[in-house]
Amino acid sequence: MTDLGTRMSAAEVLISLDRCSPTPLRLQLEQRLRDLIRAGVLTAGTLLPSSRVLAADLGVSRRLVVEVYEQLVAEGYLISTERCATRVGVVAATTGCATTQEPWTPRYDLRPGLPALAEFPRTAWLRALTHAVRQAPDAAFGNPDPRGSAVLRCAVADYLRRARAVVAHPDRIIICAGFTQALSLLTSTLATLSGRPTIALENPGAAGRDRTITAAGGDWALCPVDEHGMQIDRLPHHAQAAVVTPAHQFPLGATLAPHRRTALLDWARDGRLVIEDDYDAEFRFDRQPVGAVQGLAPEHVAYVGTVSKTLSPALRLGWLVLPSALVDAVTQTKKACDVGSPTLDQLALAHLIDSGAYERHLRRIRKQYHCHRDALVSALGRHLPHAEITGVAAGIHLVVRSPGAPDPDRLVIAAAHNDLAIGSISRFLLGEAREHADRIVLGYANIRPSAIDTAVRTLAALVRPVEPSEGGS
Repeated sequence: MTDLGTRMSAAEVLISLDRCSPTPLRLQLEQRLRDLIRAGVLTAGTLLPSSRVLAADLGVSRRLVVEVYEQLVAEGYLISTERCATRVGVVAATTGCATTQEPWTPRYDLRPGLPALAEFPRTAWLRALTHAVRQAPDAAFGNPDPRGSAVLRCAVADYLRRARAVVAHPDRIIICAGFTQALSLLTSTLATLSGRPTIALENPGAAGRDRTITAAGGDWALCPVDEHGMQIDRLPHHAQAAVVTPAHQFPLGATLAPHRRTALLDWARDGRLVIEDDYDAEFRFDRQPVGAVQGLAPEHVAYVGTVSKTLSPALRLGWLVLPSALVDAVTQTKKACDVGSPTLDQLALAHLIDSGAYERHLRRIRKQYHCHRDALVSALGRHLPHAEITGVAAGIHLVVRSPGAPDPDRLVIAAAHNDLAIGSISRFLLGEAREHADRIVLGYANIRPSAIDTAVRTLAALVRPVEPSEGGS
């Protein structure tokens, strides 16, 4: 039987030898191959040309190449297999893509913001993607519509009307690459229409939005948050827009109080824009679902939703439901930004929604997250009985304040040394705000329920109350 390696095509290797150099050709070839392997240009497992072929390409004797291969095999750079096939061995590269470090994967992952990555519906997504490729008309393989696929916009509009009480029409929806791009598109559009805008951000709030606004040509200002959500009466007067998470404030977990919803929309009706981030509203456990603010004032709210929490952030799929006055302008901004989002992924998501598979996944994962939440609250009660826990009614994270605990930033580092990932609320604070700085944020989606107790026990060992004798002297 023919060895698999001999049936694969050998790599084309660009090597030049300097015949005017005092260095022997054999040593030159050895060093060239070593350099290519160390640089990651020739990666582990790459099949090299046979000694006969490489000798002919370089105009040297076959014996010279054989000796070079034998030397590099002895050094571990190459592996010689049966039938004389020669491959690159596993060698740590010194430059290039082979040096890229993989993201840290902690044993116990309580970081906020991540869904259950292992629960991505691979079979359903593959089925939907296959359906999209097979059923897509030829025109779908051309340049995308900058607004997004009409098929997906119709599916999203139907879903949002049913599930989130959003006033959604396909003509007012633009498909985008998640919330970050949505915020960038809105900021750029406002800058084009009326000059550099100031956009208010919740504080604490999701990390990185200040940088997104600045990069898109805007300025940002801060508005504090308490147990009832954004403090609307403290919105900066000079702000033209405000980013709000009314259904489940990130990270504190509050629901925007009814009187503040009313005040927010009154603020917006004075020529301003509310940017509603509805990031995890599908997950609620101890309260009735709360409809989107957009449904109360669709001409003053830009509604943003994504599949980053319901499916996976890797898909980079989201949607903007816009006031009618902004549709054309944001469409032009989107077109200038990236022409349009990938069509086949959009068609796959549309099929997932239309077939009912998306909502079946939501129902299944909602029950799972409920169990995870209960397991985490129970473990905190056992191992950190004096901790104050908030934000538990919905979402995929909660907030913990433990009297006597170390500084949250130090706690994050100490936890990492114990293969435990948690979040400090300082990551979500901007400016001088310190009101909530003694809290940590724990996500419970991306961890097995069986591992939650061990993770919290590990955390509790690090949260050691300060003894009176250890006070300042």
